[in-house]
Amino acid sequence: MRIDEPIKALLKLDDGVLMRGAFYILLSAAAVFLLIDVRDITAMNAALPGYDPMHGDQPVLPPALTDGVPNAPPVQPASPKETLRQPIRFELTSGGVLLAEGSIDPGAADRFAKEIEARGEYVKTVSLNSPGGSVDDALAMSELIREKKLDTKVASKALCASSCPIVFAGGVGRMAEKEAVIGVHQVFNGGKDRPTAEQAMASAQATTARVARHLDTMGIGAGLWINALETPPDRLYYLTPKEMADFKLTTEPVATAKKKG
Repeated sequence: MRIDEPIKALLKLDDGVLMRGAFYILLSAAAVFLLIDVRDITAMNAALPGYDPMHGDQPVLPPALTDGVPNAPPVQPASPKETLRQPIRFELTSGGVLLAEGSIDPGAADRFAKEIEARGEYVKTVSLNSPGGSVDDALAMSELIREKKLDTKVASKALCASSCPIVFAGGVGRMAEKEAVIGVHQVFNGGKDRPTAEQAMASAQATTARVARHLDTMGIGAGLWINALETPPDRLYYLTPKEMADFKLTTEPVATAKKKG
């Protein structure tokens, strides 16, 4: 068969046949690339270290991500890693300040609710020192704080990272002292089970939507959560005092009304 015969045969085909052929070729190629993408996402998800601030050998405070380059936290937290890794504990201190220190483990919200039920009349402010943990528990704690009209605080050189800022957002008044360390990052699966790529994506999107809606309800600017979405789960985006104010994560102190006469 002569070399030019296939070319002549193609020229005899009408445009519709050629267009359909090209469409099917592109569709097949798209299917192949989609399969490769899903496989790569699944492999990436399986390779993710599953960083959990409560357990494992990962550091409690991962490096920040600044213009794509890992960076140290602006201030080193004062509490030792062992203290921050333990399940969150509550201690009522002077001035109606309830210290909440440690990782937000599953069940933390129930213990917090019992603490508030038992001693809530004395609590005015919840002071946080936590590397984060369970998002569900953080949301429940934040909602209860707002329901009880309590204030929240992150003291100087205390840490409030990962899901902890969700709790912090629940305060009616929210204060971050000078050198408080507050950081955010993407939600992720910190457990041992490894879902499929589709399950992981669906779960992450649903959780992200819940957190975004909650922060909006609490009056927090959307820019805060955008920074979290842009930061990989094994890193932290550290918020500056200006960013905290701009995103309304912190509030101005309420002036005390002067008594007349």
